[in-house]
Amino acid sequence: MEFLQVASPDDYRVREIFDSYNSTFLEDERRDWNKFSLLFTHPNAKIISVLHNAKNIGYLIIWELSNFVFVEHFEVFEAFRNQKLGSDILKYLLEKQPRIILEIEPQHWGDDAKKRYSFYQKSGFDIIDEMYVQPSYGQGKKPLDLWLLANYSPENLKEIKDEIYDVVYH
Repeated sequence: MEFLQVASPDDYRVREIFDSYNSTFLEDERRDWNKFSLLFTHPNAKIISVLHNAKNIGYLIIWELSNFVFVEHFEVFEAFRNQKLGSDILKYLLEKQPRIILEIEPQHWGDDAKKRYSFYQKSGFDIIDEMYVQPSYGQGKKPLDLWLLANYSPENLKEIKDEIYDVVYH
């Protein structure tokens, strides 16, 4: 498995990533193209293409923050799901980044949300905030009540949330 940072919105992989991102995540859970393309210029943001057997199978959108990595989006493309590739990707990420925080839909949102929560629990993540609100991604989009998970025990949750809000969502 290869993990390659995508450095430009002109990279050939970006169209596939953005198309899948648009079809997988709800309107309120994602950026429009203009905001998405700005990620390539932000010093803290990284879009990582995941290749397996020379095929682009998914991506990560991560933010390197003060003392943790925030995973904004993580997706295995639909054609490659249910092959344990998501577990391999997360294992790689955990080896490279010892402190990870991410958002997920609460498990009461449905079967997919339950599976996602179980997946992260099995990988050592715990809920650190059940009252977390993902800010709106922009005009016409709503904030979302999500869960915040981490693979460690953060000391100051308010500072962490403030940093996520200030860096990722502004």
